[in-house]
Amino acid sequence: MGNQRGFTLIEMMVALAVFSLAALALIRLEGATLRSTGILDETLTAQMVARNVAVEALTDAQPPAAGETSGSEDNGGRNWTWTRQVTPLGDAGALRIDVAVAGAGRPIAHLMVVRPGG
Repeated sequence: MGNQRGFTLIEMMVALAVFSLAALALIRLEGATLRSTGILDETLTAQMVARNVAVEALTDAQPPAAGETSGSEDNGGRNWTWTRQVTPLGDAGALRIDVAVAGAGRPIAHLMVVRPGG
């Protein structure tokens, strides 16, 4: 019995400690990945809403009136509020159209386009 092979209790405890540190790091990484995915989904959907509002202002037969307009739109199963600010650009008659989209009371996306005036 003097020539036994195996791990000592200390070696097993060190191996378990190393394994638990690695497992905790992977769990934290998974949580960060899930949070990032949610933020990305929210941002992309808000950008789609901003593009929809901007394209509508660009393709209307009449240019939008100068000033601020706001509204809401359902997209992606959520309600988004948007604000459109129209500003004339110099003597050329062009219009700068800024669209800001908010969700849950905080700004998420912003888009600026220029439209020739009418």
